[in-house]
Amino acid sequence: MNQDDIATKARAFVQATAAAYGGHVQDTASRQSITRVFDALDGSETIQPQPPVRYDVCKWVNDVTVPEGLLGDVLDSFRALEPHLLWSRRTGSRANAGPGFEDGHANAMVVGKNALIRHDRVSLGVSLLAPNIRYPDHNHPPEETYLVLTEGDFFHGDSDWFTPGVGGSFHNTPMIQHAMRSGDTPLFAIWALWY
Repeated sequence: MNQDDIATKARAFVQATAAAYGGHVQDTASRQSITRVFDALDGSETIQPQPPVRYDVCKWVNDVTVPEGLLGDVLDSFRALEPHLLWSRRTGSRANAGPGFEDGHANAMVVGKNALIRHDRVSLGVSLLAPNIRYPDHNHPPEETYLVLTEGDFFHGDSDWFTPGVGGSFHNTPMIQHAMRSGDTPLFAIWALWY
């Protein structure tokens, strides 16, 4: 596949994701953050294709189901783009990671400094957890807004574990400690970070 086709698929994912965030985000902090993120993406960004990397855990993308509509559009556009993505595994702290974490998770960045779509202020990507995997506690300087496409649990700051539900969304302030975990089905979530 040529670079123009990959660019078209990447931009289709960004557009579908912007629409899904717009249709599902409820709270003010999340709305302000995603407005900054998607206003910064004007379609003129550089496409920098990378050799794709895929792990065994990525097969769980095929088991993700969402309702038709905005979430279905995101999932369809992601599946079209997924074979061209550089999936990665978390580096750094494994604080409170559950058993099987190393082989039971993968992340893919579509927009970012070293992503398929180059951007210095925005990162847009996905996290995938196989069933019954707990992601480690972590934090980072940019604010972040999640859009959750499946069932799964999250915590941030001093909160208890909570379940946003399919199409649920929430905002993480800079440097807040947070984590996620899947239940008996895979967890698939999109994150948008603003630097």
